Amino acid sequence: MDRRSLLKTSLILAAWSGLPAASLFAAARTNDNIDDEAQPFDFDMLQRRARDMASKEYQSNRVTLPPTLASLTPQQYNAIRYDPSHSLWHDVEGRQLDAQLFHVGMGFDQPVRVYKVDPETQQAREFHFSPELFDYQGANVDASQLQEDLGFAGFRVFKAPSLTERDILSFLGASYFRAVGHTEQYGLSARGVAVNSYFDTPEEFPAFTHFWLETPAADSTTFTTYALLDSPSLTGAYRFVIHCEDDRVVMDIDKHLFPRQEIAQLGIAPLTSMFFCGTHQRRMCNTIHPQIHDSDRLTMWRGNDEWVCRPLNNPPRVQFNAFTDSNPKGFGLLQMHQDFEHYEDVLSNYHRRPSLWVEPRDEWGDGEIHLLEIPTTGETTDNIVAFWKPAQPVEAGQALNFSYRLYWSGERPFDSGLVKIDTTRSGMGGFTEGWAPGEHYPDVWARRFAVDFIEGDIESLWNGDRNVYATISASTGEVRDVQLLWMDPVKSLRVLFDWYPENDLQDPVDMRMVLEADGEIISETWLYQYFPPPPEKRIYPPHPVPQAPAAE
Repeated sequence: MDRRSLLKTSLILAAWSGLPAASLFAAARTNDNIDDEAQPFDFDMLQRRARDMASKEYQSNRVTLPPTLASLTPQQYNAIRYDPSHSLWHDVEGRQLDAQLFHVGMGFDQPVRVYKVDPETQQAREFHFSPELFDYQGANVDASQLQEDLGFAGFRVFKAPSLTERDILSFLGASYFRAVGHTEQYGLSARGVAVNSYFDTPEEFPAFTHFWLETPAADSTTFTTYALLDSPSLTGAYRFVIHCEDDRVVMDIDKHLFPRQEIAQLGIAPLTSMFFCGTHQRRMCNTIHPQIHDSDRLTMWRGNDEWVCRPLNNPPRVQFNAFTDSNPKGFGLLQMHQDFEHYEDVLSNYHRRPSLWVEPRDEWGDGEIHLLEIPTTGETTDNIVAFWKPAQPVEAGQALNFSYRLYWSGERPFDSGLVKIDTTRSGMGGFTEGWAPGEHYPDVWARRFAVDFIEGDIESLWNGDRNVYATISASTGEVRDVQLLWMDPVKSLRVLFDWYPENDLQDPVDMRMVLEADGEIISETWLYQYFPPPPEKRIYPPHPVPQAPAAE
């Protein structure tokens, strides 16, 4: 199954097989959907379970849904409401957090088992599905088909004072999860793990199959959940300590992976986002909106302390880039522009979407940050993937441990102290900026780039005695006519340059730039990948020729 067909395939309707309850989950329970018997639980037990599963053949937990659920449209699925009087933590008086469960249906046909854990006794009780937990008004669901224990699709968490109205994080579908920043708007997603996202075999989507949720203290905005992951290639035991802060959500993640087989491309801390068009790529922005994206850049804080900004692309063809590093200090997909005027979109609220930053909490050794960019013609398809790939081969029987922190926030959690890259733009080149090309366009085609630098001490550096200049390189072609312009209205420094091709090839051109002052690097590193047009399009638009008025 490839990425583009995942959602389509999951929506294919299958015949109802009438699975009995015993084939899914069967247990004695009380009237409030909770098992009578509690079972001991801790993270060590979960790790042992995952390790034991990895030594056995994979057994899929995908089920055939009853027709009334398999045929749901997205609008109908979203109309299914959970009854908050049955929320997982509704009996905690004065609670700051509460949790509700997602219904299976539509493409969500891998049920998960959900357990409530008492953190004091470390005893877990399974919480079971029943139609009485949900309100189906407006969803066109035939409840008579829902007599079995169908399980759940995932869960979501609410924070006071909005304990029933607006969730702040959710786990739903395969190993996907996401959270909000201070604006309480969802955007990009994270995953438990990625397997062969860009390889010569179809991508694999491991899934969380079980969740254990510890009941938080009444006055706490932090809770812990555990997850069991399973797939043909590996199993995993996860612990999430989730801090629901006032202006962001922070997740401390410990995961232990147990491969069943060799894995060519294992993605740690994978991030998934959407980039349709932005300031530097206008060919797709044939819309009323100036920009459309969940994230606009990949930012990396490398092990050698270099800060790198890589603007995202909606490329003409699938592009894969690998950035070698050792013990990275962090990376993330960021949404830097957070003013409404950048998007002019009152439906999707792109200006309110969070950035997501990964901070390793132990040494990850040698490896690469991988970036996959997939062409898309719309804003409903996630086409950006970024993750860490360890350099060491992944073999069956190994135990791989990773610890990291995720920051879901409007701002990246660390300040580089350097001059930052704000915006990248491009357009026609080959003539003096600020002048019309005149009667004739240049004979040689060129592309102009403008990169704006902000913050740090850029203004004092520019107005001081130090010599500030840009160092620019390109993998092919020639960089000419470099200019630095101070833009006082916005207190930023713009670097202009023209790129001239050296051949007719359309291979991507890798560009690199830093600002220096008297030989000292003062800015983040700008990395950019440009896709030259075919030779027949390397022309300037026809210049209008004045016509004499027609004789009367």
